[in-house]
Amino acid sequence: MANKALPLIQSRVSLAPMAGITDYVLRSLVRKYSKNCLLTTEMISSEYLAQTLNGRSGTEILKRDENHSPISYQISGHKPHLMKQAAEFLSAYADMIDINMGCPVKKVVGGQDGAALMRNPELAADLVRAVKDGTDKPVSVKFRLGYTADEMNYVEFGQQMQEAGAEFITIHGRTRSQMYSGNADWAKIKALKKNVDIPVFANGDITSIDDAIKCLELSKADGVAIGRGAIGDPTLIGRIEHYLHTGEKLPIPPLEDRIEMLKWHLEEEIKLRGENVAIKFMRKFYPYYLSGFENAKVLRSKLVLEEDYNKIIKLLTTAISYSN
Repeated sequence: MANKALPLIQSRVSLAPMAGITDYVLRSLVRKYSKNCLLTTEMISSEYLAQTLNGRSGTEILKRDENHSPISYQISGHKPHLMKQAAEFLSAYADMIDINMGCPVKKVVGGQDGAALMRNPELAADLVRAVKDGTDKPVSVKFRLGYTADEMNYVEFGQQMQEAGAEFITIHGRTRSQMYSGNADWAKIKALKKNVDIPVFANGDITSIDDAIKCLELSKADGVAIGRGAIGDPTLIGRIEHYLHTGEKLPIPPLEDRIEMLKWHLEEEIKLRGENVAIKFMRKFYPYYLSGFENAKVLRSKLVLEEDYNKIIKLLTTAISYSN
């Protein structure tokens, strides 16, 4: 059977899903600089879809534009019937359905979702089959090396997910117990790639073109999924793509350009969420956009306390003076 995911992953770079980060606005911003990368939504709970949406569309988490394709909608859960329903509902929006089997957060694994599924591969395989029953779109899975350092079952787990029908894998090079500490072990991913027949993208700690080069070399993966590296530098995915096509390393955008991206990000979030909510929402992004120059900390400390839009724009407009 042909792999339906292949037409969607012609790019060797994807945007990794991040809760509270990879929303409609950030996805739109990344797409400005990469026409071909696979975008991925924030994790969407199948329980939430069943209980809250009840078949209604238009919620912020589902929002997309025509040019967002190819885009994967990521779902989480541990009940096959709800995962099937979620896949059915999201098929109207998604080019691919991704199943989260890697989230390490306590409240997620405590509910038997996310990385907890790596301790229950039989249920994980049932979820893949249920999602495939609910959609005619390609189905992918995202998981980690294992739950703990003593439970690194990622090779066998990946094989089981492929056997259940998964057509694409993204793997984060840490265990659940590591959370986001230490370093992602890209070299271990090579064993998974060697033992499955579907595309594998490596994820974790890829924050530059050089990181992507080293990760691909060590992992032998088909591509890389960029998470935190894209926060504050939405050009990174496009720049990695450009390097992989041409061998040319485009420079990191200068501070002036990053400030303009940040302003656009803020303004679009205001359109989406309303001014008060958006201003608070954006505070988490300031350390990523505004770093690497003298007095950056001073500027950020003012911005996180500011609630007036015009004063924020004024601070950003005069930000260059902080770097001198």
